[in-house]
Amino acid sequence: MSTTSVSGVTYATAGQEYFDKRGLTRSAGFWGLWGIGIAAVISGDFSGWNFGIDKAGWGGFVVAAVLVTVMYFGMLFSIGEMSAAMPHTGGAYSFARAAMGPWGGFVTGLAETVEYVMTTGVVVYFSGQYANSITDELFGLSLPAWVWWLVIYAVFLALNTVGAEISFKFAIVVSVISLAVLGVFGVMALTSSHLDLGSLFDIEPDAGQSTFLPHGLSGVFFALPFAMWLFLGIEELPLAAEESHTPAKDIPRAGLWGMVTLVVTGAVVVVLNPALTGSAALATSGEPLLDGFRAMLPNSQMAAVLSAFALVGLLASTQGIMFAYGRNIYSLSRAGYYPKALSLTGKRKTPWVALLVGGAIGYGALFAVQYGGSSAGSIVLNIAVWGAVIAYLLQMVSFVLLRLRFPDVARPYRSPVGVPGAVVAGLLAAMIFVGVMLNPDYRSAIVAIGVVFVAALAAFALWGRKRLVLSPEEQYALTGGAQDAATVLPESEEPDELARV
Repeated sequence: MSTTSVSGVTYATAGQEYFDKRGLTRSAGFWGLWGIGIAAVISGDFSGWNFGIDKAGWGGFVVAAVLVTVMYFGMLFSIGEMSAAMPHTGGAYSFARAAMGPWGGFVTGLAETVEYVMTTGVVVYFSGQYANSITDELFGLSLPAWVWWLVIYAVFLALNTVGAEISFKFAIVVSVISLAVLGVFGVMALTSSHLDLGSLFDIEPDAGQSTFLPHGLSGVFFALPFAMWLFLGIEELPLAAEESHTPAKDIPRAGLWGMVTLVVTGAVVVVLNPALTGSAALATSGEPLLDGFRAMLPNSQMAAVLSAFALVGLLASTQGIMFAYGRNIYSLSRAGYYPKALSLTGKRKTPWVALLVGGAIGYGALFAVQYGGSSAGSIVLNIAVWGAVIAYLLQMVSFVLLRLRFPDVARPYRSPVGVPGAVVAGLLAAMIFVGVMLNPDYRSAIVAIGVVFVAALAAFALWGRKRLVLSPEEQYALTGGAQDAATVLPESEEPDELARV
């Protein structure tokens, strides 16, 4: 391999054999991308979001959800533009690498790794709770949480390593089933005698506060991370760029229509679920949709049967988010930021090593938190959210920088909200970042993610930055968007575009 040093890092030009061992296959059209996006997020309608009602009351949570919706639309438009211009598996890391250099790319990619690995852990946690409640009610079978986690991880690691085409098809099927379950829930709720919109405001307000905002405006601030749970993961679509038939066209379109779908399903559960159970009762539930079915079908096992179908939604997200962390780790490994063995794909052209290692880390985090004396669900959720908002903020900064620095680069899709939309989305992400940091209940999550970042940055400074590879993401950044540039950069050459990046 020939090498070259640029911007404080050293690149090797890998041969074709290196990339042959790290190949992906194009197997996703629009519906496959839409399915993987919906699958990644849909569990947020089944569990997790309701903790925001505990922080802000129902009215405060709705305000938080509206703000988060604005953030996601602005972000998806911006990500759509960048993914069309840079159709590489790297996604967020790729955008930040082109805009802010190797260190910016590494920090952004690392934040996404934390987001997706921990999000998978949270979904597995809630899936285990749902599964145990269902089997206990129907068959009197109850298993320890760690056993459910092990089973769920094992099943979906096997599914994700079989092949990308199967993963996309499975994502479409489980997404449609999940949407059907939510549709049945919505129709049943609207026709149920137990529906009472007055119970949305049954949380006792603090002194001087209203029933709409029982904990004041500060509650809205602390509810934002939980409102994100209704949409968190839809931004993963650029990670499927090298497995999409027409990424420049389908990724922006799938992101937009996926977001529209999720806004509708989010409205269904946010309004109807607490109207059935009461906001106070739902605010700390680990299985809110199951509680909603129970409220409509008291003293009946039919609630558990229906919730067995609801479990499909949680399992769908296990599939979708596992896909995301596999591709994220794969892309950073292929470029040398992570150990290169993590990007091996094998005969089935799936990043099986990255999937296994990410699964082991997520399982270990759940086990350590749960059996270390805390409730793993909310702690790991906030680790995931904090990683996400770091990645969101840096991607919006990247969008603005790319518009300014490379105005003439080909952009097959352009964001309709442009730089102002990216700025608004970035500011909202920064607000959520501060909200999580200031909440004393999640200091342990902040400490955990801080330790991870310090250790990873130290490893990159001492080791990783000297072992990078000219992957497609790095080549695009180094040539200023000239994707047809030669992959080998002579050791003595540093063209103007390269120096500018």
